[in-house]
Amino acid sequence: MLTKKQFELLLFINERLKETGVSPSFDEMKEALNLKSKSGIHRLITALEERGFIKRLAHRARALEVVKLPDTIASSMSAPTRHGRSTPNAPQAANDDNAVTVSVMGRIAAGTPIEALQEEVNQISVPIEMMRSGDHYALEVHGDSMIDAGIFDGDTAIIQSGATAENGEIVVALVEGHEATLKRLRCKGEMIALEAANPSYETRIFRADQVRVQGRLVGLMRKY
Repeated sequence: MLTKKQFELLLFINERLKETGVSPSFDEMKEALNLKSKSGIHRLITALEERGFIKRLAHRARALEVVKLPDTIASSMSAPTRHGRSTPNAPQAANDDNAVTVSVMGRIAAGTPIEALQEEVNQISVPIEMMRSGDHYALEVHGDSMIDAGIFDGDTAIIQSGATAENGEIVVALVEGHEATLKRLRCKGEMIALEAANPSYETRIFRADQVRVQGRLVGLMRKY
C-alpha cells in the first residue's frame, strides 16, 4: 500500500515521462508535491524503489523508470451507461483501507451553468488510486448534459485542481467569473468552446478571457 505522497509522486513521474520522456528533477518533484526539502523526495523515491514501482537507471542523471502502477479503480473498470454504451471512467465505491478525504465544494452544473460555490459543504472518502498529483476537490453533479460521457445527475465528480487542461478534457469551467459548469473543453484560436455530451444541449462559445479552468475531471463516484 502506498501513502498519498508516494502515490502522488509516482503519478507525477509517470505523467512527466509520458509527456517529455525525461524524469522530473528533484526540484520539480519537490514543487509538485509541495514539500520543503529534497530529502523528503529522496525518501519517497527510495520507498517507491523498494516497493518495485520505479527503478533508477545506472550512469544516467535524472534517470527513473516507472516499472508498474497500482491498479487504478477509476480507469481499469468499465461499466455500462444508461444508454447501453460503456464508459472507461465508471464511478467506484471508496476503499476505506486506502482512501483519502476530499472536500465537497457544492454542486456543479452538467447542464445550464449555475452559480459557483466556493465553500466546503461536505467531505467524501475517495480511493487513493483515483487521485493524481496535486490538490483535489469534489463536486456534486446536477443536470444531464454530460450523460454520453457517463456522467449523470447525482454523481460526485472528483476534480484535480488546476488552471490548465488539455484540449478535449472534461473540466470545471468558471464562466464570466460567477457561473460554473462541467463540460468538455475545446480551444479554437482565441475562442473556447464548452461542449456538452448530450445532443439536447448546444455547445457554448466564449472568448478566452471569459472562461477560467478550475480543474479537470479525474474520477466519478456514484450512489446506487
